Amino acid sequence: MQRRDFSRSLLAAGTAAVGAAGGLAFTPALAQRIGPKEGTDFVRIAKPVPVESPAGQVEVLEFFAYSCIHCFNFEPAFEEWIQKKPAHVTVKRVPVAFSPAFVPMQRLYYSLEAMNLVDKLHAKAFEAIHTERLPLTTPPAIIDWVAKQGVDRAKFTEMFNSGATGQKAQRAAQLQDAYGVEGTPALGIAGRYYLQGQGPRTLVVANALIAEVRAKG
Repeated sequence: MQRRDFSRSLLAAGTAAVGAAGGLAFTPALAQRIGPKEGTDFVRIAKPVPVESPAGQVEVLEFFAYSCIHCFNFEPAFEEWIQKKPAHVTVKRVPVAFSPAFVPMQRLYYSLEAMNLVDKLHAKAFEAIHTERLPLTTPPAIIDWVAKQGVDRAKFTEMFNSGATGQKAQRAAQLQDAYGVEGTPALGIAGRYYLQGQGPRTLVVANALIAEVRAKG
């Protein structure tokens, strides 16, 4: 979803081909065969973004927003892709903030991450917004929902409001700006490439670019 469409998305929130892509081998030969086109399938970052992953790892960032229907639809495929990725690929999810209204949802994700609850509640948060039509866009609504999932309300509230969580949200906004994110879902590859979400092909292109990064070192 494009940045310009998010205001309507937030208002609304308030009221198999991919499997094949996940199984493709990460090889230079694949990169040549897929032939992703710069300017069409991906953008080369003019000023490379520093990565946080260790040497030898290819860092993949997923830029997303819980309120984005396209992110909701992309999530099962991306999760399957994560399960099949090779050991030399490090994946990090980055919740975007196109306006201050997004910050509570950023804090939701980073609180779940800090409490080791991403596997349990990340997908459920998407479902709550897009299937159950729950308005998980404000702190009270988010905290109430998380508590109903069996999480200690006091502990989650403390983490949600903590300075550390706020710093992670600010860092996410910095990454989104560094990659020039204008819509979600989107991927950042190794601080070098940016891919706007294109459905199943996004992961095919990501595989090819990861192979290219590995080949070039």
